[in-house]
Amino acid sequence: MQLLDYTLGGILEKWAIETPEKEFMVYPDRNLRFTYAQFNKRVDNLAKGLLYIGVRPGDKVGIWAKNVPDWTTFLFAAAKIGAVLVTVNTSYKLSELEYLLKNADINTLCLADGYRDSDFVKMVFELVPELREQARGDLKTEIFPELKNIVFIGQEKHRGMYNTAELILLGSHVDDVDLENIKENISCHDVVNMQYTSGTTGFPKGVMLSHHNILNNGFATGECMKYTSDEKLLVCVPMFHCFGCVLALCAIITHGATMVFNEEFEPLMVLASVHKEKCTALYGVPTMFIAELHHPMFDMFDLSSLRTGIMAGALCPIETMNQVMTKMYMKDIIIVYGLTESSPGMTATRTHNSPEVRATTVGYEFPDVEVKIVNPETGEECQAEEQGEICCRGYNVMKGYYKNPEATAKVIDKDGWLHSGDLAVKTKDGFFRITGRIKDMIIRGGENIYPREIENFLYRLPQIETVEVAAVPSPKYGEQVGAFIRLKEGQSITEEEIKDFCRGQIARFKIPKYIFFIDEFPMTASGKIQKYKLSELSAEICKTKGIEII
Repeated sequence: MQLLDYTLGGILEKWAIETPEKEFMVYPDRNLRFTYAQFNKRVDNLAKGLLYIGVRPGDKVGIWAKNVPDWTTFLFAAAKIGAVLVTVNTSYKLSELEYLLKNADINTLCLADGYRDSDFVKMVFELVPELREQARGDLKTEIFPELKNIVFIGQEKHRGMYNTAELILLGSHVDDVDLENIKENISCHDVVNMQYTSGTTGFPKGVMLSHHNILNNGFATGECMKYTSDEKLLVCVPMFHCFGCVLALCAIITHGATMVFNEEFEPLMVLASVHKEKCTALYGVPTMFIAELHHPMFDMFDLSSLRTGIMAGALCPIETMNQVMTKMYMKDIIIVYGLTESSPGMTATRTHNSPEVRATTVGYEFPDVEVKIVNPETGEECQAEEQGEICCRGYNVMKGYYKNPEATAKVIDKDGWLHSGDLAVKTKDGFFRITGRIKDMIIRGGENIYPREIENFLYRLPQIETVEVAAVPSPKYGEQVGAFIRLKEGQSITEEEIKDFCRGQIARFKIPKYIFFIDEFPMTASGKIQKYKLSELSAEICKTKGIEII
């Protein structure tokens, strides 16, 4: 694959010149449409607005919003002036926002009204009460010395904040030449995006990604799905996550195609949007696809325009994969594996792989990326079918963690290999299979137990919709095996029947000691199940039910 050397602004301008009338962005619920030329013009106006209020190359611009229409505009506007867009998780509460504002040295925070039970405006006023007294553009706050501006994404006016319309109006006072001069000095190897990840331990760390990292990763992702400029991708995964802003946005922009947005995931809205806009691609984690397939109105929509997409973020049951490929027509759907630190794609299945390969492996290396499995203790490369840590090296490896060289050195070794913290094996056929997280490993009385292995086995039970295996703290063994199970609608099975199914099939110490039937899993805002919260939940459930943990 020929690596691209565009900046984000550069590739947008390429399509604005070459295909100005082609639709770039569509919001079907409000019939909002931007061609490449229209979007590029809005980006330039917003970029000049950011310059007017004092944002300079290298400054950090935070964005805290659902997939609102101007989320993407702010990303490109910041990129065009050499600023770094810092994505803020929509589930963050006060203490998390405070940490990020300080740690990332946010200069300008752009926010929408809120998400679910979180009022973003109220939280910002709580953290920065000075907003109510000080003039806009002259913000001084002791607790956040770098913070100079707050921008509300929308038309509403809030004390001390600019809004989007005002920012664009202020931009008209900045000469186009000033913007052009800045753009000429931006390199594709400059940091353009920072995303916060908890990694394996400790406080969240800011992953620094360059234009080169994310555009090439997006391009490779699109190539794995055989993208053309005719693609219409429905984006219902969050833009604050690499799934949205790289695997979706950067795959589309590098192919000059079209994005159809939903502000947040809602299965009925997804089905209606695909139907209305005749989308060709759709992304999601397995739980999203399951929600779409099981929606009572599923049969009312024509999904036959769909061809491809990505399922990522969790193990995909083969039954779900088969249903997505047949009932949703997504015969070319692929699996992508990676982490924020790898921009994020490291491996992917391809459209020609069998449904079984796509359900049970994460495919093979991305183009121009090296991947290997190493023994976590010795660092030596593992043989085929031997479990170890999956590592990668190539253009996709992050620039490092922001202001944290020690943490960077722990995950990127002296030879440039990024250590993922994930356990995997490479099959004899050359496919990678993720077997768990090193930190998720359950240690029961000295025995190392890998949750993924037990989950794969339990998925053979037809009654089970979702299963997650996590440690249950044990006074005797240190940790016991707990299985958290959500059954399919109308199905039933007892704890004893599950244990009987395991006996004689998997080692006795791997059989779940505790089985919990639950309706909802604790999730991240990007749709991943939080195992550590399941471990905490196990003690509560046992206490409530009077179950003694041994």
